[in-house]
Amino acid sequence: MSKTRINVSLDHDLAEFAKMFATENRTSVADMVTQYLLSLKRRVEGQQVENILSHPAFQQAMEETQNKLQTGTAKWHSYDEVFEE
Repeated sequence: MSKTRINVSLDHDLAEFAKMFATENRTSVADMVTQYLLSLKRRVEGQQVENILSHPAFQQAMEETQNKLQTGTAKWHSYDEVFEE
């Protein structure tokens, strides 16, 4: 999928927090915004995430993912790799 650029203005403190959080989690601010918007899009389109969130395996997967992010062992994929058409 092709990408397009959007400019967003944020308060300085919020922008600095986003950069710091992204760095600490070995990702980018753009990837964080993309994940948020994908989640929002799913919700708006009626794909319920509550069932996923309440599933016991989800908690385990989240803990494993958080551990990988904290230890730097996570393998990153581009949007196109994950959502090939």
